Amino acid sequence: MPVRSVNLAWFRRDLRLLDNPAWADAASGGEAAALVVLQPALLQAAGPWRLQAYLGALAGLDRSLRDSGAGLWVEVGDPARVVQRVMARIGARRVTVNADVTRCSVSRDRRVAEAIGSPLAAHWGTLVHPPGSVLTSAGRLSRVFTPFYKTWARLPLPDASEPGTARLIAPPAESTLAGALAASGLQASRPWSEHDALERLESWGRRVDDYLENRDSPAAAGTSELSAALRFGLLSPRHLAVAVGAATPGRSGFVRQLAWRDWYAHLTAEHPEIDRVSLRSEYDRIAWRSGSAADTEFAAWRDGRTGYPIVDAAMRQLASCGWMHNRLRMVAASFLVKDLLVDWRRGERWFRRMLIDGEIAQNCGNWQWVAGTGPDAAPYFRVFNPVTQSRRFDPDGRYLRLWLPELAALHSRDIHAPWQAKPLDLAAAGVVLGSTYPAPIVDHAEARLRTIAAYRQALS
Repeated sequence: MPVRSVNLAWFRRDLRLLDNPAWADAASGGEAAALVVLQPALLQAAGPWRLQAYLGALAGLDRSLRDSGAGLWVEVGDPARVVQRVMARIGARRVTVNADVTRCSVSRDRRVAEAIGSPLAAHWGTLVHPPGSVLTSAGRLSRVFTPFYKTWARLPLPDASEPGTARLIAPPAESTLAGALAASGLQASRPWSEHDALERLESWGRRVDDYLENRDSPAAAGTSELSAALRFGLLSPRHLAVAVGAATPGRSGFVRQLAWRDWYAHLTAEHPEIDRVSLRSEYDRIAWRSGSAADTEFAAWRDGRTGYPIVDAAMRQLASCGWMHNRLRMVAASFLVKDLLVDWRRGERWFRRMLIDGEIAQNCGNWQWVAGTGPDAAPYFRVFNPVTQSRRFDPDGRYLRLWLPELAALHSRDIHAPWQAKPLDLAAAGVVLGSTYPAPIVDHAEARLRTIAAYRQALS
């Protein structure tokens, strides 16, 4: 009698069927089931925007699976117990996954493997190239991005992963998405699927040639806005690299951002404490400000009340929709670290909670770059001037007016730094500093000198 072949695909950050190596492996023949494990602690840690997006992505995956013959198994609890229980119920012999690089995910997968008594069949469907594949001639991961990118770009792209023909096993009523959400007290979100991500990619393909010219303007549709689709795995990064290609400078420049994404993931795999310690350990000696004054200023930064319009607009956008333009992420992060001298880890945690695309590797990598504490980081004496950045990348104030309506009537010459405007111009625009709009909470020039002194002291 032939042995029944049953595989269990455990979905985590890879909520798609197309070009998904873990799913292709599980569905290569015999029977297969698709599982998601809801972990209450992780759901509570996610901010409102990311939680909503995640639940929508689950609904999209469930719909795709139903179109293929069966829905998504959704269970609540400790993955080590849940995976073992579902395997026993369906008679599965293997569990396939797309691996992750964070400290928590590695520990989780180790516990699950111990519980089921066999290793997980791990793939790397969340990155273009897996950790350990982009190395220097000495066999190490480069701590400078440019040589990493040159090696990365020379590597052949992996082959696409095609879904198999296995018979899909439907979940029981209590293990459907609707059942699990009801048991968890969660509200279903509008489905958001890989097909939506592919449509956005198609739209981006008509604009990507102008990427280098438009990518730094927050008021223009100059970026792909595909980061959330990549975060939840609705889109394969390998597929994205192939679809965009390198036929023009804009396309090459965009694909280069995927290399940054891989690099930060590879660094996180090598340094799993990236969210806790500076990758340049000497910078952990910086005397960051603390106490009530620092807390008050952090709250002003978080709530978009610093008195610096470009920072405030960015932080209000983040709170309003869970997304922020990359240029503004750098400006807002620099302001917290370099103007307010607040520990980068505090800002990183806030961004990670609020961003739809927030996750450890990318968020920590970028915060350490801005803070100057990571590899290939901006020098510590490089401090973004928020007014200069605003005038350069939003010269007409279109972005500022969108998110700061109280400043909308100001002339373009004044809106970037209202405290420099003439009293009559402020009055004509209905702006009262300290009342309708905050006065600056710090003087940028003085704050810059304070920060440079603190960094130098840490290095001495």
